[in-house]
Formats: sequence, structure tokens, C-alpha cells
Amino acid sequence: MPDPLNPADLWPTPPGAAQKTEPQRWVWAAMEPKERRIRMRELGGWVDWLRRTFELHNAITHCWYRHPAVVEHLTALYAGWMRTYAGEEAPGRELAEADWINTLHAFVPRLQLAACATGTHQEPPLIVPPPARSHEDFELYLNLSDATSASAVHPAAAELSRHEAELNAPL
Repeated sequence: MPDPLNPADLWPTPPGAAQKTEPQRWVWAAMEPKERRIRMRELGGWVDWLRRTFELHNAITHCWYRHPAVVEHLTALYAGWMRTYAGEEAPGRELAEADWINTLHAFVPRLQLAACATGTHQEPPLIVPPPARSHEDFELYLNLSDATSASAVHPAAAELSRHEAELNAPL
């Protein structure tokens, strides 16, 4: 069994060795509780490695796992890291590692939690419950709004027709 604290253990199986099964998608809500705990430990080991390797100890707080949005972002980064570093080499992906590192740096602002930056966890804001009748109002909007009930018209329909006429013009 690979050691989740050692990313080198997550590299692909050498040619001729037994092949690993393809990793499943990481949809937290679709996982059974036991699988969620196993995968959260796996993600946690990788996040520890990520914080040390990329010197993100000040950007990713110790309570990252208590913030669902941060967990989702880190999950996406981990899944991308696995595909990039532990996946099969595909033609045209020569810069995949650099692309992943660029993606990591683009995600850093979303991983930072100003409220928890001092080392003391602050609970995320409470979710405001929807007002009464919001579901009915949404359905009414879907049925009556021009945005959802107007006939389909491509914005460039006239230009597309002109091009088609040029292509089919008699010689």
C-alpha cells in the first residue's frame, strides 16, 4: 500500500508490473463515510507534502479540512497532480508539470483563509436559508422568462447564412 506522505509512492507502476486500477473521481458527497475518511487522510498527507514542498505553510492554514471550499480546491489540485505526475504520458503534454504548477499558483488565493491565518480556526459563515417560496419562484422564472423560454437564435445566424450562401453559390 502506498504511503500517502510519500508522493513518490504514488507514481505509476513500472512496465511489466501489475497495473494499478484507475483512480476514481473525487466527489465527496458521493462517497460512503468510510471511503471519505480514507480519502481525506490521503488528501491530508498530500496537503502536508504540498505545504512543505511549495512553502505554502502560510497560505494553507492548518484547519483547511474544516472549510469545504478549500477542501474542494485542494481535491481538484490533488486530482490534477495525480493525472500530471502519476498518469500516463500523453503526446502534446510536454509542459504538463509546468501547467500544473501554474494552476497551483492560480489557486493559492482561494486556499488562503484570512479569518484563520492567525492559527485560530474560525467557522465558515452560516448558510442563509432560502426565503419561503424560492423554489416556486425559480420554477416560475424557468417557465416564463425570456432567458429560458425564448426560441433558439444563434447571435451570428446572419453571418453563418452569408457564409453558407457563398459556399453554395452557383458557378
